[in-house]
Amino acid sequence: MQGCADRPETWINPAIHDLYIDLFQQGQAHSLEVWAGSDLVGGVYGVTLGAAFFGESMFSRRTDASKVALAWLVHRLRAGGFRLFDTQFLTPHLASLGGQEISRGEYRRRLADALTHQASFDPPGYSPSREGVSQRRIQTS
Repeated sequence: MQGCADRPETWINPAIHDLYIDLFQQGQAHSLEVWAGSDLVGGVYGVTLGAAFFGESMFSRRTDASKVALAWLVHRLRAGGFRLFDTQFLTPHLASLGGQEISRGEYRRRLADALTHQASFDPPGYSPSREGVSQRRIQTS
């Protein structure tokens, strides 16, 4: 989250930061970090409700680090049984990774479905391989 806030203008103020820490401690907020040695080079974080993941923000300090973060995140969400990955809006970056814009009605249908199911950000036995993550096309809703 601090990596996402590390820019000239950000909506992530101290109050928002503290609220997300509370959500993390409750098991409702999660992050995925990309490291190159001892350097944090990219990441993404968001909030879960049922089997829905709501992406809040991502950052990249090296070329394609946010793409790597998203690839691993989508793999992890699929493994944990998530049914909806809400990216808030479709950017050219997300579209290049397979993100798709859907109608409001379709979104509401998918959200209602996702809220009736449980998913796990840390599913038992989850141990992905680099090949398994890189071979799957990212699809977001």
